Amino acid sequence: MLKERMKAYDIPQRIDKMGIYPFFRTIESEQDTVVKINGQDVLMFGSNSYLGLTTHPKIKEASKAAIDKYGSGCAGSRFLNGTLDLHIELENRLAQFVGKDGTLVFSTGFQVNLGVLSSISGRHDYIIIDDLDHACIIDGSRLSFSKVLKYRHNDMQSLEKILQKCAIDKVKIIAVDGVFSMEGDLANLPEISKLAEKYNANIMVDDAHGLGVVGRNGRGTADHFGLTDKVDLIMGTFSKSLASIGGFIAADHDTINFLKHNARSLIFSASIAPANAASALAALDIMESEPERLQKLWDNTHYAMKLLKEAGFDTGHTVTPIIPIFIRDDFKTFSITKMLLEEGVFVNPVVSPAVASSSSMLRFSLMATHTFEQIEEAVTKIHKCAKELGVFELAAQRVHEG
Repeated sequence: MLKERMKAYDIPQRIDKMGIYPFFRTIESEQDTVVKINGQDVLMFGSNSYLGLTTHPKIKEASKAAIDKYGSGCAGSRFLNGTLDLHIELENRLAQFVGKDGTLVFSTGFQVNLGVLSSISGRHDYIIIDDLDHACIIDGSRLSFSKVLKYRHNDMQSLEKILQKCAIDKVKIIAVDGVFSMEGDLANLPEISKLAEKYNANIMVDDAHGLGVVGRNGRGTADHFGLTDKVDLIMGTFSKSLASIGGFIAADHDTINFLKHNARSLIFSASIAPANAASALAALDIMESEPERLQKLWDNTHYAMKLLKEAGFDTGHTVTPIIPIFIRDDFKTFSITKMLLEEGVFVNPVVSPAVASSSSMLRFSLMATHTFEQIEEAVTKIHKCAKELGVFELAAQRVHEG
């Protein structure tokens, strides 16, 4: 039965036969504004390295030095033999950076949300999520024994209706992306915090795409809104602005203590390698000492938004370096992704079931290290390919029919 079921799944093969399969593209160089694919230079506008730190010499040096001192791995979980003084130093630095009592470092950001959300609330409690939250929030919620409730994206009336239905004396956790990873908009944290206070709920912000991007020196979404004290848990990853891999949860001492002894994805997973921890520490140093890098990211973002809007693209409600370019057709999205790669531009396609086919998009993301000339070249080529595919005619037709 299993083999037949696996064999029947042939959607990728069919897309591949059409010549427009866009996933698992192999990169032959470091993750920079220009990468090598099939021996050719390609402009990278699909990376989450918002501050462009993956190639920074100080981070490379820190990673190499950690390998020399600690070796290549820890050979165990944080709970048992896998905690280094380097991990503790990183946790202390992160707690200070995001403004919480303590943090706990996990092996990936995905593992953070699995471990925290599956353990922090009980059978008669509630986890309340935005319907555009990241997959790891959804999966972590599914592992919980709590009742999971979903509200419409950034719709505060929808959230309040759900909170009104919850038992007054039970734990209620509102788990939300700070920056939504596909749409690029921000959670309405000011209103969420007011509702949380009104209905005695707690807030967990997944700041995977907010850390290093918004807030003072990139301290994240809660800091951006001045609401760090109103947010109970702040989650972040190292694989984006911090140029490494791993993740963390920041909270008060009691919550961190509870998670250290109850989050299964921490207790039963190997700890991040010494080089990863050292890279994240070095990235924090650079974020704090080079504020001009964050300013350049925002200069690039505003410039790209200006050019895309002038070119006639629908970029939704984004206010961050994540810019959705709506194509609103799965196959056209696949096709333009392939055409752009042939033109020397790498972007990410986002199609159903990740979003509805009518919301399919190119995810165009900026780095601090992009030049204005690179942005101009990319937007010009995207516009050219979109015209060839009839994307603008499709958009006009939708407006006419709507």
